[in-house]
Amino acid sequence: MTSAMGGLGSHQRPISAAALAIFILASATIAGAWIFQAMGYAPCELCLKERFPYYAGIVLSALTIALVSRGARGLASAAFVGLFFIFAASAVLGAYHAGVEWRFWPGPEDCTGSFQKAGSMQDFLKQLHSVKVVRCDAVAIRILGLSLAGWNAVISLALAGLAIVGLRAR
Repeated sequence: MTSAMGGLGSHQRPISAAALAIFILASATIAGAWIFQAMGYAPCELCLKERFPYYAGIVLSALTIALVSRGARGLASAAFVGLFFIFAASAVLGAYHAGVEWRFWPGPEDCTGSFQKAGSMQDFLKQLHSVKVVRCDAVAIRILGLSLAGWNAVISLALAGLAIVGLRAR
């Protein structure tokens, strides 16, 4: 039986499995965000910022898989620490955004602030070109009671937990 982990020693399999799980779950999450966007759920500015940790985490988890397969356990451990911090920060950002949506605290003014009344028609036309249409405090969709920002927080916590599993497996 051949697999991505077939050539690894039994002590390396849990480490590689954790890195592979992070890679797959992070990739699936980003793919899901793109699918929702293609379905017409335009992301707000915070939503777009919440994707950056996933992009970095996907690359770092792929690198971690390669490090484990080459037996570079020390570097793989450092990569798991990096993955933990990336996804812990992502969970905080997702929770912050969800809190903005629930009106627990104000969000950034550029995507949740009130619109200024234009003094003239020319000012009004300028605002039309600079105003963000997608508000950070407006929930586009809720799934099982959570917005996509809420789900980002949950998934990011799970990914940070997987990074701890990979680190402890060494």
